[in-house]
Amino acid sequence: MKFHTEYLTFNTEKHRTYINITDKVAEILVQSGIQEGMVLVSAMHITAGVYVNDAESGLIHDIDDWLEKLAPYRADYRHHWTGETNGDSHLKSLLIGHQVLVPVTAGKLDLGTWQQIYYAEFDGQRPKRVLVKVMGE
Repeated sequence: MKFHTEYLTFNTEKHRTYINITDKVAEILVQSGIQEGMVLVSAMHITAGVYVNDAESGLIHDIDDWLEKLAPYRADYRHHWTGETNGDSHLKSLLIGHQVLVPVTAGKLDLGTWQQIYYAEFDGQRPKRVLVKVMGE
């Protein structure tokens, strides 16, 4: 089995945003030369996430609204007792999840018709990394 590892870095202009990274992950897969296997895409920060879903703008807004309802920004999170102000960002990350595993078939990401890979930033405006690890033959 072969492995190929690369890192993507994001420094978002907004505090919270969603970035379609499918094409970047596909480019890394091509560079790896792996034809059959898996790609692990993992946010390396506790206030960010990675998910697979549709690239439809209304849905992205719905996801953002849903996360804000479940984990709204509030001043009274216990985490803020440490001097931080991003308690909601940690909770949003837990809801979305920090990584996905995508199958590779015939040298391509084996995603469903509407599936895309997204990086979700919940505490941006500073550099953060995403690990892309291709594994297979």
